[in-house]
Amino acid sequence: MNAYNWYSQLIKPTWAPPSWLFGPVWTVLYAIIAVSFGTVFYKAFTGKLARIVALPFVLNLILNFAFTPIQFGLKNNLLAAIDILLVLGTLIWAFVALWHASPKLRWVVYVNIPYLLWVSFATVLQLTITYLNI
Repeated sequence: MNAYNWYSQLIKPTWAPPSWLFGPVWTVLYAIIAVSFGTVFYKAFTGKLARIVALPFVLNLILNFAFTPIQFGLKNNLLAAIDILLVLGTLIWAFVALWHASPKLRWVVYVNIPYLLWVSFATVLQLTITYLNI
């Protein structure tokens, strides 16, 4: 059974968005992430921002990219739920760290509010799917 068939057979809440919506949403979010996180990485690399501030951004990207292989490759809802909680946690950590470290880069936090909202929604969705399919 392929990953799409597996996911389509999971019990999902009535408020779950249709599968086709995820691609366009993530396309927009990844464009925002590329520009804003890229700015953080550039500033950290050039010494204009403490490198430790970039750590939660790096962890967030790694955990974000790990979600799909965990959810659809391993087909493991529990690990995917843990991963998405870590994505949300590292995103909040990144925002707090950057907010305190660089007032000039606070725009990065503001521009990523849609990402925070989507990850918050995705976390609740994944936790619900995990619970419904125990």
